[in-house]
Amino acid sequence: MTSIFRTVMGAGFDRLHPELRRRFSVGLTSGEACTGHGVMDRVWHGGAFVKPFLALGATRNILLPRQGRHVPFTIENVPYSDGFGRETVTFVRTFQLPGRPRRFDAQMVLGPRGDRIVDYLGTHQHLATELRFHAEPDGSLLIRSGEHRFREGPVDVRVPETVGARAEVRESYDERAGRFRIRVDVTNRRFGPLFGYEGSFTAVYSDIRACGVRPGLRPVREEPRA
Repeated sequence: MTSIFRTVMGAGFDRLHPELRRRFSVGLTSGEACTGHGVMDRVWHGGAFVKPFLALGATRNILLPRQGRHVPFTIENVPYSDGFGRETVTFVRTFQLPGRPRRFDAQMVLGPRGDRIVDYLGTHQHLATELRFHAEPDGSLLIRSGEHRFREGPVDVRVPETVGARAEVRESYDERAGRFRIRVDVTNRRFGPLFGYEGSFTAVYSDIRACGVRPGLRPVREEPRA
């Protein structure tokens, strides 16, 4: 047994910086959870036309409808076994944006063939996205999203690229500063940049047998289809 991220990356996992290897080793096998605390130098979104979509997504903790600079945030990566027996790792990000905190929730599971991660977005997991993980030559991690699917009851449809988005995540470790650095860009093929953020954080690790999964971290609804 190993982490879902090592499984999907194979030999590429060993090319990551050691601090990234430890961070993405969180799982039921390691018995560790990871909590990051830091500051987003910038949280941004595209033009006024995207605001209604961001506001709608925010009702299910999927998108960020506000902008800001020097925004404190946390990211909680906690492994657990979901209601269908799948190892799941939370990626719950809380941003202390002006007005009130905003959350961007995701839960990641290993795809059925073990060659991809499925990222369930939001409180009800209505959106599922394929993620590809790649180790860069400098030891940083590049994550790119693939197909998006909307799932509710018997409905299981591919989200068209005209209304969907592509995400690119770059995470690295700055040895001089002793901090992880992250940059996220979400774009639409037709409309261009939608939203994103960039900043840095430090990480602490905890024993999941002691800390467990705090209330409110798991989704309201779990989707069985991967």
